[in-house]
Amino acid sequence: MTDEMIRMLQLAQQGFQCSQILLLMGLEAQGKDNVDLVRAMSALAGGLGFSGDICGTLTGGACLLGLYAGRGRADEEEDPRLKIMIGELVEWFTMEHGGKYGGIRCETILGDDPRSRTTRCPSMILGTYQKVKDLLVQNGFDLSTGRP
Repeated sequence: MTDEMIRMLQLAQQGFQCSQILLLMGLEAQGKDNVDLVRAMSALAGGLGFSGDICGTLTGGACLLGLYAGRGRADEEEDPRLKIMIGELVEWFTMEHGGKYGGIRCETILGDDPRSRTTRCPSMILGTYQKVKDLLVQNGFDLSTGRP
């Protein structure tokens, strides 16, 4: 088991959800803490507020890309590669998990098995975190510094 998987499991045991775990991992990689951002990410968990809609791992991954490449102040521009990276993430997630589980909606991925959150979600979160990191590195981002 990798250090990243151990950390993700620790965060899950503390009650954090998929989207929150992804952002916590990204913030920790940058040596940052942002309670408000982590709190806001809870709205994506369980498929947009536990509505069962689009998987919080996918939307959380897109937000993690935005943490590195998005616009956060009036005097900065969004990195033009952000939309491309998000598109690549969605395409990858749809092929990797949507194909396997019949779609990218949380309720579709989890199905009727109550154990799905513990059997399916951890590997999806880890895989998505790795894909986001790969996309960022391929596009020249420094994972440890984030956006200035």
